[in-house]
Amino acid sequence: MYNKRVVLVLLILVLALAFINLKEKDGFKKLLSRDKGEELEIIRSDEYDFEITEDDGMRKTTLYFKDKQGLLVPLMRKIPWEEGIAKVTLKNMIDSAELRESLASTGLSPIIPAGTEVMGMSIDEETGLCKVSFSDEILNQETEKDEENLIKGIVYTLTEFQGINNVQFLIGGEIIPNLNHGTDISGPIGREDINLAGDLDNSRSKVIAYYKGINMEEDFEYFVPVTIPTLAPAPNVYTALETLFDGPPEGLELGSDIPEGTNFHGVDVKDGIAYVDISFDSGKLSEDDTTLNKMIKNIGLTLSEFNEIEKVEMLIDGKNLKETGIDLETNMTIPVFANEQ
Repeated sequence: MYNKRVVLVLLILVLALAFINLKEKDGFKKLLSRDKGEELEIIRSDEYDFEITEDDGMRKTTLYFKDKQGLLVPLMRKIPWEEGIAKVTLKNMIDSAELRESLASTGLSPIIPAGTEVMGMSIDEETGLCKVSFSDEILNQETEKDEENLIKGIVYTLTEFQGINNVQFLIGGEIIPNLNHGTDISGPIGREDINLAGDLDNSRSKVIAYYKGINMEEDFEYFVPVTIPTLAPAPNVYTALETLFDGPPEGLELGSDIPEGTNFHGVDVKDGIAYVDISFDSGKLSEDDTTLNKMIKNIGLTLSEFNEIEKVEMLIDGKNLKETGIDLETNMTIPVFANEQ
């Protein structure tokens, strides 16, 4: 009888502890308020798989700004790490005299209007939905294009964090259907059509290729992701590279690290490595030529849109570099960041 009483008491204690733990979790996940001026509770801290640099407490983070022709540009910057790093990242994108001065050498400019406050943020760990509330100042956009860059720039910045899949915008804690120039923000928004060049109505799929921009005043080169409609049945590695080698779309002041006269013959992906076969009308590269390394980064960024690819290896007329007599140190790893400051 004594043993049965002990077992019963232990069982009651276990159930009580489980109930308390469950209540704590439910209370932690519940949004405290969505009223204007009040913070959304962060339901999960942004303790993702991030990189802390050798500079104590600094995190390498990709933020999106715009260049002088209005194209969105990813830029890696080191920001101080603290709890709620995704919210901190957005604060580092708000227009200010200090931010413009720090970006001056790049020729880029902020996309979030001055005076904007990030009032609150919540992240659902099960769905990957990030709800973020801004103050009314975020509505201060001059054109529909500015609104489009604002929404896409914020979405692309936040979805750089592992675990965030899409973003729901709130103004003063409330969902509104449209911004002032008509941009729809009524529902969750994911990564889609950054720097779209072309008509999607007459296409069957779309790919993203990275081209080169340059700030002539400061001699700062940067890569720009461009969404290009294609006739391919589905996005694929071959079409992406074929589009890249065709050169930048007309109407965009962009270039490429792929020299004129370079021919793209094909690509084969095996064990995470993309073997890209090319040839040159002008003959083979010299051993001290830096062109190939630049090409590899340009190609690697375009291939970074395909998760199965980890490295890129160049073939010239079907032969690897050693077989062609070229002795060059090349970094085959797909780049983590398109641009760094």
